[in-house]
Amino acid sequence: MGIIPSPARAHRAHPILFPTFLLLGAVFLWCSRSVLYDAYKLAALPLVWSHQSSEYLISAEHDGFDITFANYSKTQVSAAPFEDRVPPILHHVSLGSGAQSHSKQWMEVRQTCLDIHPGWEAMLWTDDKANVFVAKYFPELESMWQSYRYPIQKIDSLRYMILYFYGGAILDMDLQCNRALGPLRRFEFVAPAANPVGFSVGFMMASKRNEFVGEIVRNLERYNRHWLLLPYPTVMFSTGCHYASTIHSLQPNRHELKVLAGTKSDPNMHRLNGQVKTPIFDHLGSSSWHSYDAALILSLGKSGAQWKIPVLLVGGSLVTFVIMRRIRRRRLSLRGK
Repeated sequence: MGIIPSPARAHRAHPILFPTFLLLGAVFLWCSRSVLYDAYKLAALPLVWSHQSSEYLISAEHDGFDITFANYSKTQVSAAPFEDRVPPILHHVSLGSGAQSHSKQWMEVRQTCLDIHPGWEAMLWTDDKANVFVAKYFPELESMWQSYRYPIQKIDSLRYMILYFYGGAILDMDLQCNRALGPLRRFEFVAPAANPVGFSVGFMMASKRNEFVGEIVRNLERYNRHWLLLPYPTVMFSTGCHYASTIHSLQPNRHELKVLAGTKSDPNMHRLNGQVKTPIFDHLGSSSWHSYDAALILSLGKSGAQWKIPVLLVGGSLVTFVIMRRIRRRRLSLRGK
């Protein structure tokens, strides 16, 4: 029969165990500092997004711009009398087997945008064309791009690379154009507001070699992680709207990085959430990439309490710690009997 350690002996082990765990914890935090810092920046987006919002949100007061587009011709393809900073190019991305299943419908929708922008160059990015483009112009990202876990990650990251290299306007295949994008060409970068924070990457316009878009491209490798081991956070935090919006929030000067939101009476005027009609588009709202965990994440955002995600993570960790500590105390108590 083995010797049962007394409670006093178990207690005396604490001075040895505690420094050991403390050292291991410090080593873990040091080794994980980059991941933790990036996670902090992503989690902080709802808290910092609105900083300088009066500068980057397009408005009549600050930009002399009619946010309703009522005073602009539907066929206006130029920003005249302002300088056209965005080249006249329309980009659409159609990758993977899913694109083929809706090809006829999406091509008809895409054609509405081509018809209302006569004289603009139109580029349709298919798998073959995208593979050649990434390999030729972004070879340092090719391996990562080819190995993305989810197809939408390839599409999102490709958007940024295309927009940086060529400039122009990039649109989701499910956006039906109701008017030309000419008035927006006066801005170096513009994208519609997303819900609840940030901007949507389903439609973006930018100048060629735009520095901000370049920052999005350069940070793709840094944020390429399987976040929370779930599909939806992985997409949103590595290549999606939340990722790009986080890079936006980190820029020292955001007044050139315009976001198209709405008026005080209708702040959701230009948001592309679900099947909606905006002054520019009819959004058919496919969002076919959403996985089983999307409903939970979206419900947290729609509730208006965006802080719930990091709070749940921290709370879950604390609960786990308390449970493990009680189990350990229970074991020590049983040994002492």
